Amino acid sequence: MTERSERSERSERSEQSERYVVGVDTGHGGALREADHLLRGLAVELGLPDDAWGCTHHVREGRRPHTALSFAVPSERAARAAWQRLREREFGVALGADRHGPEELATGAAHAAAEHEARTGGRAVLYTGSEALTGTVTVARVLALSAVDRVAVLGAPDGPEPERRIVTRDHVRPEWRDGRLVLTTMPAAGGTLVPFEVPDPTPCCADH
Repeated sequence: MTERSERSERSERSEQSERYVVGVDTGHGGALREADHLLRGLAVELGLPDDAWGCTHHVREGRRPHTALSFAVPSERAARAAWQRLREREFGVALGADRHGPEELATGAAHAAAEHEARTGGRAVLYTGSEALTGTVTVARVLALSAVDRVAVLGAPDGPEPERRIVTRDHVRPEWRDGRLVLTTMPAAGGTLVPFEVPDPTPCCADH
C-alpha cells in the first residue's frame, strides 16, 4: 500500500478522535448511490458543519440486509442537535449509549456508529478533501489533499507509485479498515488506476 506520512496520519487521527458520531438507520434497502444521496440530504437538513464526515454501513442483522449511515462532527453540541432533530423522524438513531426508534433500526444505527467510532468499517462519502478528488489525480495528490491514509491496488501486495495516476470518475469512496481510511483501486487502461467502486448504482446488499 501507498500511505501518507506518519505525521499526517497522527494529525488526522487526532482530528477524528475529537469527533462525536451519530448513527442513523432509515431501513434503506436501495442502491448505494441512493444511500449517498440520502446521506448528503440529511447532512444539509441537519445543518451539519462543512467538516462533518458521513459514511454508509452495511447492516446484515435484522429481517433483510440494508444500509445505515453515520455522521461524525467535531462538537458534542452539534451531535446532540442532530440527535434531537433525528428523533423527530421514524428512524433508528444512536449517539453514545443513547438509542431511539424502532428496535431493529436503533440496532442498525448503533452498529453504524460503533463501526465509524472504532474506524473498523464504513464507506466514506463525506470526508476531508473529498471535493478535491475529481478528474485524474496522482496517488501522491490523493494522500496530500484528502483524509485518505492509504491507497491499495486490488490483488497487489505493494502500493502504487506516488506518481501513478488515478482516474477518479468523480467517485471516490474509501473505507475504514483497522483505523485507517483506505482507497482500494484496480488497474485500468494506459497504466492508470481507477477506484474499485464504480459510480453506477450498486445494490445495498453488496458487501462493502
